[in-house]
Amino acid sequence: MNSEIEIKLENAYKSYYLANGEEIPVLRGINLEIKKGEFVAIMGESGCGKTTLLNILGCLHPLSHGHYFLNGENIGVVKDDFTLAFIRNKKMGFIFQQFNLFSRFSALKNVALPALYAGLPAAEREMKAQKLLKSFGLGERVKHKPTELSGGQQQRVAICRALINDPEIILADEPTGALDSKSGLELMNIFTDLKKQGRTLVMVTHTTEVAKFADRIIYLRDGQVLDDNYKLKASY
Repeated sequence: MNSEIEIKLENAYKSYYLANGEEIPVLRGINLEIKKGEFVAIMGESGCGKTTLLNILGCLHPLSHGHYFLNGENIGVVKDDFTLAFIRNKKMGFIFQQFNLFSRFSALKNVALPALYAGLPAAEREMKAQKLLKSFGLGERVKHKPTELSGGQQQRVAICRALINDPEIILADEPTGALDSKSGLELMNIFTDLKKQGRTLVMVTHTTEVAKFADRIIYLRDGQVLDDNYKLKASY
């Protein structure tokens, strides 16, 4: 694992506001560092801010206060949606619990979609999508739609989609939540392989068996980092 700090949050706050103007604070002064090539799990009780934190790291939501450094560059000050979308598409891949595949698209078209937004020519993005699907054992499923695939196959399509633009960082929100235990284990083995390739992985999970695959666990409570090197209890 590289000792270079890839992700750094300093005194990060995030609040949402109700229609009546009432402030709902979610993140309350988060400080954390994630090294390049590190596999980090984010844990904590429901409502502690795990998904909000992941959305901040993924440039999906802006900070209310504080700083977000990505490879040393303070992108927390960037408010332009186009620039944030460019950063997301170039540097990050997203994996979700419910896969978020387009039901009317084939596996191939689902995987190729981010490459379209990145401006790759049609032939090149289709070739990359086919190669990825084949490498994940889905070479015979490229024309299948999501409803024609198992949950594990759909998640592998989603992983291919996340990798199509060769991102440095993979962000995953409860990626095993909709999978059976066998498919969940297969997914964690895939994540381990991605880490070996030098990618940085940040994963939200509530499952201790899944968190065990990470190099480090960051534990949140009430929107704050309770422990940035949390040790799972031996009883698990």
